[in-house]
Amino acid sequence: QVQVVESGGGLVQSGGSLRLSCRVSGVIFPRYRLMWYRPGPGNVRELVAEVRTDGTTHYADAVKGRFTISRDNSKISAYLQMDSLKPEDTAVYYCNAKNANSPSEYDFWGQGTQVTVSP
Repeated sequence: QVQVVESGGGLVQSGGSLRLSCRVSGVIFPRYRLMWYRPGPGNVRELVAEVRTDGTTHYADAVKGRFTISRDNSKISAYLQMDSLKPEDTAVYYCNAKNANSPSEYDFWGQGTQVTVSP
């Protein structure tokens, strides 16, 4: 059974930091791309950051230079270090794991973790 479990959300003041964690069990973890999403306009989930199977990363323009995504295959986990947080970063953050070779067939989501940034 595949489980995607996020943790690390909370309440922080503007300018502060949080570190989100995403543990993915029940899959061959090194074969999966790991992404973090949050709702955007129209409540459509938007990509925040991605770490691929080879460790390369991609970021949305809104978070470049402030957020850092990483993965630890030995801990079957991905992380999102969020620094210089702004009130507009307030959202539920969702972890998504997609198999690199069959992304539509093996596509798993967590339940989300709330991040709230106060002014």
